[in-house]
Amino acid sequence: MQDDSVMPTYKRLPVAFSHGENVWLYDTEGQRYLDALGGIAVCALGHAHPAISHAICEQAGRLLHSSNLYEIPLQSALANKLCQLSGLDKVFFCNSGAEANETAIKIARRYAHQRNITAPVIVVMEGAFHGRTLATLTATANPKAQEGFGPLVPGFLRVAYDDIAALEALQDSNIVAVLVEPIQGEGGIRVPQTHYLKRLRELCDQRQWLLMLDEIQSGIGRTGQWFAFQHDNILPDVMTIAKALGNGVPIGACLARGVAAEQLQAGSHGTTFGGNPLAARAALAVIETIENESLIVRTKSLGERMLRYFQKAFAQQPRVTRIQGKGLMLGIELDRDCPELVTLALARKLLINVTAGRVIRLLPPYILTDQAADEIAEQVVALVNDYLTQHPA
Repeated sequence: MQDDSVMPTYKRLPVAFSHGENVWLYDTEGQRYLDALGGIAVCALGHAHPAISHAICEQAGRLLHSSNLYEIPLQSALANKLCQLSGLDKVFFCNSGAEANETAIKIARRYAHQRNITAPVIVVMEGAFHGRTLATLTATANPKAQEGFGPLVPGFLRVAYDDIAALEALQDSNIVAVLVEPIQGEGGIRVPQTHYLKRLRELCDQRQWLLMLDEIQSGIGRTGQWFAFQHDNILPDVMTIAKALGNGVPIGACLARGVAAEQLQAGSHGTTFGGNPLAARAALAVIETIENESLIVRTKSLGERMLRYFQKAFAQQPRVTRIQGKGLMLGIELDRDCPELVTLALARKLLINVTAGRVIRLLPPYILTDQAADEIAEQVVALVNDYLTQHPA
């Protein structure tokens, strides 16, 4: 079916899926595809996971929505669980990652005004992606995505990612916060140096800046910890999550602690659908399933297994310039732009993504079997080798 009535904001691939099971998706012609993208990090538990399907169906038969004018026990239970897992104090629920980041930006601005800073500045990073609302688009480092949408929102200052010296050199007294991804996703699966987040935490403490982490893609177990910052034994002031939280049911959240958690009060922010009973029930089921099936350990071991395979397979391939990742958030960078690899993979019944022009991005579901992980790795290596053979330097 042609989607001529849909605004053409997406360049769609020529396939439509009718259903899924585990790590497999089936198109309307009955062809089976191995999903190494998971709806861009959303379907952490794969497709049609029985626990999630049961929770959603059961809740749909009880109550979908009741408005944030009233108590929502499931939302409270989810907030308590997220605070327990993260070490943060308070949660605001919304519907997406962009809304979660908007909330973080509003927290930073409230914090600034509390300190009598009337022209607050938030430091953001080169290569960052934080969303497509006007404020998050400004925070996002993609001139092509910003083109035609000016004037953008003032109050952002961009520096190089993974460069503490660049942050230390900043002298602007209006800076109130740093917004950063602990691992960049859209920017090409970039894992910073081991000391980066810890030094960033120290710098924020010294200068009274809020440390705000965008864990939209890296959170909820993706990297082998519940949240990527836990690899570095630090605690942010603000953290945003979304994607895997609902395994496909739209839900986002902005968590905060300390002074950051005190900024938003009744009437200062809100949402119609955020954290409604259906979304909260789905998210609780996702967290419970990850715990029951020990999937945090699983993402870590599977990611290391796939990373080792790629490093060995491409050891003698100089045109593969970088292999990086943590857990099931993996990137393979070529020495050239290669967006056509997505279509070539689709023809082989494999779903992948290419980001930052030249980085193959893999974000498979956590419930991946060893056999399926090996199949993804073998297919990607064959795909890249065939592509580079057909496109010599």
